[in-house]
Amino acid sequence: MATLSEERPETGARTTDFDVLIVGAGISGVGAAWHLQRQAPDRSYVILESKPTFGGTWETHRYPGIRSDSELYTFGYRFKPWVGPPIATAAEILAYMREVITENGIDRHIRYGHHIESATWSSGDKRWTVRGLANGEPFTVTANFLWMCQGYYRHAKGYTPEWPGMADFRGTIVHPQTWPEDLDLKGKRVVVIGSGATAATLVPAIADTCVHVTLLQRSPTYFYPHPNSNELADRLRQLQVDEAIVHDIVRRSILFDQAEITRRSVEEPEAVKAELLEAARAYLGPDFDIATHFTPSYRPWQQRLAFLPDGDLFQGLAAGKASVVTDHIERFTEHGILLKSGKTLEADVIVTATGFNLCITGDIDFAVDGRPMNFADTVTYRGMMFTGVPNLVWVMGYFRASWTLRVYLLGDFVTRLLNHMKAKGASTVEVALRPEDHNMPLLPWMDADNFNPGYLMRGMHLLPKRGDKPEWMHNQDYWAECRELPAIDLDGPEFRYS
Repeated sequence: MATLSEERPETGARTTDFDVLIVGAGISGVGAAWHLQRQAPDRSYVILESKPTFGGTWETHRYPGIRSDSELYTFGYRFKPWVGPPIATAAEILAYMREVITENGIDRHIRYGHHIESATWSSGDKRWTVRGLANGEPFTVTANFLWMCQGYYRHAKGYTPEWPGMADFRGTIVHPQTWPEDLDLKGKRVVVIGSGATAATLVPAIADTCVHVTLLQRSPTYFYPHPNSNELADRLRQLQVDEAIVHDIVRRSILFDQAEITRRSVEEPEAVKAELLEAARAYLGPDFDIATHFTPSYRPWQQRLAFLPDGDLFQGLAAGKASVVTDHIERFTEHGILLKSGKTLEADVIVTATGFNLCITGDIDFAVDGRPMNFADTVTYRGMMFTGVPNLVWVMGYFRASWTLRVYLLGDFVTRLLNHMKAKGASTVEVALRPEDHNMPLLPWMDADNFNPGYLMRGMHLLPKRGDKPEWMHNQDYWAECRELPAIDLDGPEFRYS
């Protein structure tokens, strides 16, 4: 597939100074560009993307069956109606993004193949200086404002634990994040290690190709099976309602339902648990050991609730095309995996769908006025700005709702902030603790009782600190933030302008 950079050469390629520099041309960076063009159109901007094309996570992951784990009515942009099935393939999402980029002329602003190595702020120049390599050649770009949209994990390498005996295994070990294009699973016995959305996607996608696939999990995950369709959207289309209206109504309906399941998961977790297990039982039958394989030890939504379109994973298990084993790994052997229980899983291919490595700053070396920055030493302002770091906003999405919902909330916030700075005649803004905040306890970024997936727990030491006040934490609540962020007083005492 040709990239946009190949089809349409960028303009202004020699320009090296901008008002705003957006890092990353994934779902967040493209959304940020749209907001900037609509709500602060007088600002010059550039998007620097390390890959040769757009898409971010949807370009990185190429394993069989790769799809969204959020429905596209809320994961898609609010300004661009989604017309496909709620759960979409990576190819469908990339095609959707391609339309957004070309329809809005965003492609003229993207510079592909630009790997950023350092970003340095100068208070004297009121500028970020960004340096790196563009297709092997050094480049330097400066900008007044840095909009970090590079995501939150390391694209180059996924997370794989070190198990004893891995070097002894005579087959192939592969991580979904670096899936080989020439990997042939025909006639192979495959073990997929993991219990999240990636494993649940992979198993049904390869079940018809390999001899047999086994899902090996240390502990179960909650799954929500549902037809990959939306009755409300289908009915509105049958009534020939305009797609923009369909998109808005269905989006509102889904957000309402998501708010309700989130509330109930906290207030009546046992009832929600019973409903989810009953949904699994409807696919798997009364004799399946759901207590062992699909009953997690945590409450619903304490980790991400994985969506199964048409219950495909459960269907594969019920049909005998796949099996599930819940156990711990003792060691790898020449021909498979020895489990703590003493059972052996024979395999030709082992897939480690064991998560990713948290990467908060995109492996960029940051400095402010010559002082190296460690973001773990800062305090977060609402999960998007950081004490001691001027003119920078970082996009971190939601865990319990679609990532893109926060992209547009922050898009509104950043453009409002930029316009406010212009009205004040300010070239610099940063956040700082107020006098009443100086005795505030500083806590880890996320309360483990609130949300505790493995990748977050492993990387908590890399994240900024939070306080115990709403301004100084990322509350992970879209339904609260959609009211709170637009109401932020940009002249409040936590904002410092110069």
